[in-house]
Amino acid sequence: MPTLQTYQGVYLWRYVPSLPLSVIFFGLFTIVTSFHCWRLYKTKALFTIPFIVGGVCEIFGYVTRAAASSNTGSLILYLLPSIFLVIPPLGFAATLYMVYSRIVCAVHAEDLSPIPMRWATWIFITGDFTCFMIQGNAAGLLGNENLTLIADYIIIAGLILQIIVFIFFIVCCGIFNKRMRAYAAESCPVIHLPWQSCLNMLYMTSTAVLVRNIYRIVEFVMQSVNQDGYLVITEWPLYVFDASLMFLLMVVFYLWYLHGLYCGRRDSSMQLLNR
Repeated sequence: MPTLQTYQGVYLWRYVPSLPLSVIFFGLFTIVTSFHCWRLYKTKALFTIPFIVGGVCEIFGYVTRAAASSNTGSLILYLLPSIFLVIPPLGFAATLYMVYSRIVCAVHAEDLSPIPMRWATWIFITGDFTCFMIQGNAAGLLGNENLTLIADYIIIAGLILQIIVFIFFIVCCGIFNKRMRAYAAESCPVIHLPWQSCLNMLYMTSTAVLVRNIYRIVEFVMQSVNQDGYLVITEWPLYVFDASLMFLLMVVFYLWYLHGLYCGRRDSSMQLLNR
């Protein structure tokens, strides 16, 4: 049975990672990411590439976590899961931001968006990239015992920024949703796009990312305050509030994407078709 090992006299892990759970989620993310890759190949919807990158990072995150279960004294096998599992929500978010822009453009309702469409995607993507740089660079510092506390604080700051950006994004979706419903009720336009269900998908997937980020913030706060905090020494919350939510997010996005979301090769020709 695997036991905790030390790296230069220091315990990197506070528990032995579960090999069965790591393998299960490695398999689940491999399957769902493969479906997204196949859909990308069929539709050429290039805006989903960041989403797929997020799925690939989940795969690497759990395969390296599985490897770490029998080698908890390896610094590289401690760092890699930390880095790979920080990135996916940022990739998912980038695609969700672009989906919003495509919904608005597809129904020709640019005037109803609270943010001018020429700026919307860039504002959200810039915020997402900033979060990526903050969290990605901080995750690389986790292997240095002297910088672990600083890394935790930096990651917490990145997660808080990501939550702020996401809340702003959800508010924008909500405002557009309200205006679009009023417009549809008054003008009765012929719209062949299931725009409401697409927005509902954005609400669900965004909520999943928000819950995951809140969990991660609490985890890193506990780690910075008390190395023996419950979320630091217990593994199951990771699979409930991170792995499971991110897997369900990928499934939900695939189902809505499968039924209605397609994009042409050029932004000017992008459209959403109800299948």
